[in-house]
Parts: sequence; structure tokens; C-alpha cells
Amino acid sequence: MRKQSEALVLRTYPLHEADLLVTLFTRVEGKIRGVAKSAKRSKKRFGGGLEPLTHVVAHWEDKGQSELARLDSIDILASPLSRTVTYPRLVALEHVAEVLDQVVPDREPGDSIFRLALAVVGQLQDEEIWMPLTYFDLWLVRLAGLLPDLHRCIVCGEALNGGPAYFHPLEDGLTCARDKRLASAEISAEARAVAAGMLRAPVEAFAERPWPRPWGADLRRFTVQRIERHIEKKLVTTVMLGRL
Repeated sequence: MRKQSEALVLRTYPLHEADLLVTLFTRVEGKIRGVAKSAKRSKKRFGGGLEPLTHVVAHWEDKGQSELARLDSIDILASPLSRTVTYPRLVALEHVAEVLDQVVPDREPGDSIFRLALAVVGQLQDEEIWMPLTYFDLWLVRLAGLLPDLHRCIVCGEALNGGPAYFHPLEDGLTCARDKRLASAEISAEARAVAAGMLRAPVEAFAERPWPRPWGADLRRFTVQRIERHIEKKLVTTVMLGRL
């Protein structure tokens, strides 16, 4: 059955001499994997369109019971490489692609997550990556059903109010100072206020204000920990972002 959909390219892997194994996040069917025959040679069908987070219209054919589709061609709608590619921006794009690849289920449509990714990629410019990444990780965690209550202790149920809260890899939510576990990390009241604001507004609403790296750093650590707890492994790009 032949199909087509808007899609974001997430990953490509070499397969045989000239083929590529491509992971796409499609708007119609969610995440699919397909073989792009002769993709290393065919500039007409795939040229320049298989870079991570390229926004495309993909044309493919599902082959019966096979998990792998046959990717016939793509039409590029927007490429992240059409703007200046700094190393921080490249790592940020890789982070978004990695998180989508790890969290989005196969063959499960997720239009809200698709729209989130498009909006965030549009905001990743030059060195200005920390606000879009903070917004992306927070909303991805929420849309994936992984975001706990940010206002109450998961142990005693008391309101966290204006004080610090704590999170731990073995806990599914935040705790107060009295109930925190050993080796917990802190998330400030200010970071939780940033999260509340981001959950009420589009990413464009935060684009004009300066956003230095330290702002929301504890919120990013918290959301990344939620993602890594869900996928049961560390994200490669977390280390790369930590070295910037």
C-alpha cells in the first residue's frame, strides 16, 4: 500500500552498499522505519533530504507484515541546514531527534508532538538553544504522560509552595526537603515557575527574552531524568550538551 505524509527525518543508518535505513516521524502514522534503496546515489529522490530533522513529505510503501517500509522518495519542505549551523545548534538538533526517536512509539500518530517538534526546531538558532531545548523537553515529557505534579510532594502530599523541591532517579515525582532521598537533585521554585509559564504559552512567546544557559538548568535536568527513566538508558546527547 502506497502512502505519503509530512514527516521529520530522525535517523539514517548505512544498509548494504548504497541503501540507507531511515527512521521517520510521520504526521499520519507516527514513527516508521524504511529502507531507502540507492539513497547514497540518488540525488533526485533523496538528495539533501535525509539530514536529521529535515521537514519533508515522505512517499513510501508498506510491505505486508514487514516492519520496514520501502521509502520511495521525499520532497523537502524545510531543512535545518538552510540556516547557519553552529556546533551548539547541531547538538541541539541531535538532541531533539534522539528524544523523538527514543520516546515516540512506532506506528502511533502523535500530532501534538509533531507540532511541538516543528515549532522548537524553528526556534533553534545559532547559539540560542537553551530556551527551545527547555521548552521541548518539558512539553515532550508532558505529552508523553511522564510529567508529575510539580506542586506537591509525592511522599507526604504537602504543597511545595515557594521552597525547593527534590527529584531522584528512583522516584516518580518531586519530594519536599523532609522526604527527599539521599543523592536527590534540587529543582528550585523559580524553575517550577518557569515550567508553569511554558505550559501555558507557545514557544514563540519566549523567543525575544535573553535566556542564558543557567536559567532553567535544573528544570532541564529534571525533564531529562524523566525521559531517561522512561527509556531505561542514558541519552547520548545529554553528555554532548553538558560539554558545551
